[in-house]
Amino acid sequence: MTLPANLDVFASALVFVIGAYLVAIYVGLLVWTWRDVRTRTRDVLAQILAILLVAVFTLPGVLIYVLLRPKETLVEAYERSLAEEAVLQDLTDRRTCPSCQRRVEDGFILCPYCEHQLRLKCVNCGALIEPTWKLCPYCGHRHEVPPAAAEEHRRRPSRKPESAEPEPQPEPILSEPTASGAPQP
Repeated sequence: MTLPANLDVFASALVFVIGAYLVAIYVGLLVWTWRDVRTRTRDVLAQILAILLVAVFTLPGVLIYVLLRPKETLVEAYERSLAEEAVLQDLTDRRTCPSCQRRVEDGFILCPYCEHQLRLKCVNCGALIEPTWKLCPYCGHRHEVPPAAAEEHRRRPSRKPESAEPEPQPEPILSEPTASGAPQP
């Protein structure tokens, strides 16, 4: 059996194409690792180590990198922290009654559960104001702060998150009012 005369040319061309393909894959893996690690961490040492891991061990290095890399990108971590911050802000913005610790709306004057005075109406403009305010911020009318409201404001507990809110208890059915005008449970 005789071999073709230009077999050396075909073999060297095949080796060249396979070598170029392997070099392209190697460089592609390095570039992919570099771009991926930059989106996942700001730590320069971790970026260098990830690239060296792939440069030295090639495909097993990529596998090790994929297993050890941070699971979320910096953008995903930032978006998650923004969402958590928004939830926390929403929880802290919810108003609670200082007496019974149940959630009440901002526009409430009295707590619908315990009838505690939450806000006052300005006698001049009718805007809702806090009982501890000395003047109405809307019209400038001066108000007297009752001593009980000032004392309660000093010992008022901080707002609790919704998860710490007590479970609402069923309200007792009220019977007819007594002679004093207060309903009997």
